Amino acid sequence: MERFLELIDEIIEDDVELKPETEYRKLENWDSLMSISFLAMVNVEYGKTLRMADVKNTVTLADLYDVVMKAEEG
Repeated sequence: MERFLELIDEIIEDDVELKPETEYRKLENWDSLMSISFLAMVNVEYGKTLRMADVKNTVTLADLYDVVMKAEEG
């Protein structure tokens, strides 16, 4: 989870402390471009392909992490 939070921090480029319970959509820099960057990061770093539909019901960074960990590679 620590590495995941570091990767998210690199995407949002903001000086906010990220925690698993952070509601990422409330972050100032999180927008549709950040969502696309997130999906690309998951593909590069984890070798997994997610769609926006896969994450639409997530609220926190822990929720996102769970979706990534449960996704199949490919």
